Amino acid sequence: MLVEDQNFIGNNSNTSQASWIGIGSLATFGLSLITVAVLSRYLNKEEYGTYRQILFIYNTLLVIFTAGLPRVFNYYLPRFELSEGKEIVLKISKVLFLTGLLFSVFLFTTSGVIANILKNPELSKGLKYFSPVPMLLLPTLGIEGIFSTYRRTIYIAIYNILTRTIMLVFIVAPVVIFSGGYIFAVYGWIISSFIIFIIAFYYKNIPFRGILQKESGLGFREILNYSLPLVSASIAGMIYRGANQFYISRYFGPEVFAEFSNGFIEIPFVHMITGATSTVLMPVFSKIVYEKSDISKITELWQSALNKSAILIYPIVIYFIFYSKELVTIVFSETYANSAKYFSVAMIINFFNIIVFAPLLLSLGKSKFYARFHYGLAIITWVVEYLAIIIFKTPISIAITFVVIATCGSIIPLAYIAKCIKVSIIRLFPIVRLLVIAMHSFIAMFLVNFSMRRFLAGSSDLLFVTIAGLLYLGMLLISAKWFKIKYWDIVRPLLKNNKSHK
Repeated sequence: MLVEDQNFIGNNSNTSQASWIGIGSLATFGLSLITVAVLSRYLNKEEYGTYRQILFIYNTLLVIFTAGLPRVFNYYLPRFELSEGKEIVLKISKVLFLTGLLFSVFLFTTSGVIANILKNPELSKGLKYFSPVPMLLLPTLGIEGIFSTYRRTIYIAIYNILTRTIMLVFIVAPVVIFSGGYIFAVYGWIISSFIIFIIAFYYKNIPFRGILQKESGLGFREILNYSLPLVSASIAGMIYRGANQFYISRYFGPEVFAEFSNGFIEIPFVHMITGATSTVLMPVFSKIVYEKSDISKITELWQSALNKSAILIYPIVIYFIFYSKELVTIVFSETYANSAKYFSVAMIINFFNIIVFAPLLLSLGKSKFYARFHYGLAIITWVVEYLAIIIFKTPISIAITFVVIATCGSIIPLAYIAKCIKVSIIRLFPIVRLLVIAMHSFIAMFLVNFSMRRFLAGSSDLLFVTIAGLLYLGMLLISAKWFKIKYWDIVRPLLKNNKSHK
């Protein structure tokens, strides 16, 4: 993650800006993890599986009803004055409220059909109770795009921590205090969504306080010309990612779906880092392309981002691979020990998820390719995973198939970008350097794990992975200079930025 550029809106580096986003995401992950850990223990597998199915349906349909509008902020706000940006934010927020209302109506009226498709009758009741949530949450979207554009990402961190804490309290407390089922958690979603709705509208006005609103001249046609290809790509991405959960839910039942949901996840830290990188780089790339600056600026920013992302992500991925069983058991209890096999398979994706190609493609105006590529990926995924079910008849085969397809899905767009900007793909994906970083982490983890298994084999899982993590961190820092890896260079800009605020 995390690159340096002092010439774009403000003096704070992209590293420190992205770090604030990462801090907010870290808190979000921690609070979300507590939520699912508690619910996994207080709900039986069938109820927990139904709850996760509700969230799967919500997140799946979300990309359709948002119409790509939250991503418009990153693209257009850097190109307009602050007073015009105020009008753009208000205009898009109104549309998001209307689409949220449509989303809520759709969930309520089609709940029975969806329950039949996924072969879970209880899902119909759950979706009806959950249906008010989209109307309240969709208008809150876009906070990250607004504050990253105006280089005030510390507000993103505060917002994420505040809203996730509210969700944790209202979702978990009713289940724990009243020993309620998943419906009590759904009640918590509704209450917390209403509170967040109010907070978000206050937040969206922060960058524009004291600013007189001025017409931007940006019409809905122009906005939709940009956003609709993103909607198309998002729908394809939804179809692509939904294949796993649909097949597991339909062919193996809610209990296996619960195990799969708790196991087949990407490391949240990876999404924090790549998501922060994407949020910060999108406005930068958009401005460079709009002003027709030297294309080498893009490749320099990209190389720096990729290298720093790998330095942060690869050690975490390898640690999670080595201790997948222990970590899954600690978080979700022994009941979900079977989820560890899905977790181990999912880790492989994270070696390639450092390739955040969307900001580059969209800044270059290649949204049509972006959409077509995702549709192709979606079709391949559904066909190949269905064949895997017929041939192997096991849920793990779906996980492995998805990993292979997802890996190819990260490399192909990068090759296309390299062709567009007329550079070697090695400049965008320095495989040798990435292998060095991965090898360093693997060697350090292997030595630590060998020692731990030999001398502390009888320890509790929590103590075992904690000591292993500390030893691993020490081994990485001590040996980093031999592999020419500079962890301190990533931390220093954030520390400098913090000192400047004191």
